[in-house]
Amino acid sequence: MAVSTPYLHDDTEPGVSVRVDIGADTAVSLLTVRGPWDERLRRTTSVSLRRCFTDHPDALIVDLSRLLDPRSESAPTWTVARTVAAELRPPVHLALCVPPDLPLADRMQGLGAGSRFLPVFAKVRQARVAVAGRLPGAERMIAVLRPDTDAPSTARNLVSDACLAWGLAHLLHPSRLVMSELVTNAVEHAGTEIRVVVAWRGTGLHLSVGDGSPRMPHLLRPPRPRQGRPLDERGRGLRAVHETAELWGAVPTPEGKVVWATVRPRRTVA
Repeated sequence: MAVSTPYLHDDTEPGVSVRVDIGADTAVSLLTVRGPWDERLRRTTSVSLRRCFTDHPDALIVDLSRLLDPRSESAPTWTVARTVAAELRPPVHLALCVPPDLPLADRMQGLGAGSRFLPVFAKVRQARVAVAGRLPGAERMIAVLRPDTDAPSTARNLVSDACLAWGLAHLLHPSRLVMSELVTNAVEHAGTEIRVVVAWRGTGLHLSVGDGSPRMPHLLRPPRPRQGRPLDERGRGLRAVHETAELWGAVPTPEGKVVWATVRPRRTVA
C-alpha cells in the first residue's frame, strides 16, 4: 500500500501549480497562482510556498499574472515569503511577476518589494533573465547518467567526491545510501536519462535526481517479514530514503520530475 510522499507537488489543489526548470547548473521553481484571492487560495498558496522553500531551489518565481486580487489582500503573503526566502541558507532568490496595470503591482512597490530582496517583474520571461543573472556560483557537482546498472555506482561516487571535497565526510555514508536509492528508483521506474546533482546547503547536502518520467514516487508501507525469515534489505528504495534523509520530496519539471532529499548531521539528544 502506498502512503503520501512528505513533500510532493502534484497540482491537485485548484489555483496553484509548481514547476521546476533545470538549467545547466541551477534549479528555478515557478509557482503559479490563479483565480480569485480568498481564504482557501491563501491557505493553498501558503502550503505550496512552504513546499517550494523546502525543495530549496536556487530561485523561486511567483507568477501572479492571473491572480484576481483587486484589493491587494495577498500582499502580506508575499512579504512573509520574502522574509522566509532571505533567511534560508543559502538564501532563495525570490521574484514576483505582476502586470503593472494590476493594483497589486502598485501595492508591492509601495511596500518596498521592488528592492533586491523581492523584485517585481511584468512577465515571467523577464524574471527568468533577471534571476539567472543574480544567481551566484554554488558548491555543486552534476552528472548526467544513462539508465543502466552502472548509474547508482556512478552517482554514489559523485557523492563521495563531494563529501571529501567539502569536508563533509560524516555525511558520506548516509548520503551515498540516499543517492543510490534515488538513482536505482529512476533506473527501474523511469528508464530515461538521469540528471544527478549534489549541492552543499548549509550544514548538509541537497541531493536531486531528475528523470524524464512524469510519474511521481510513492512510499510503500514496509511488508511484514515471513515467519522465521528477515526482510530482504535489497531494494529498500524510498523507505530507506525516508528513514535516512531529514527531508525528501518530488516536484514536476517540463521534462518529467525531480526527486530530492536533504541529508544533515543527526541531532543528538543531551
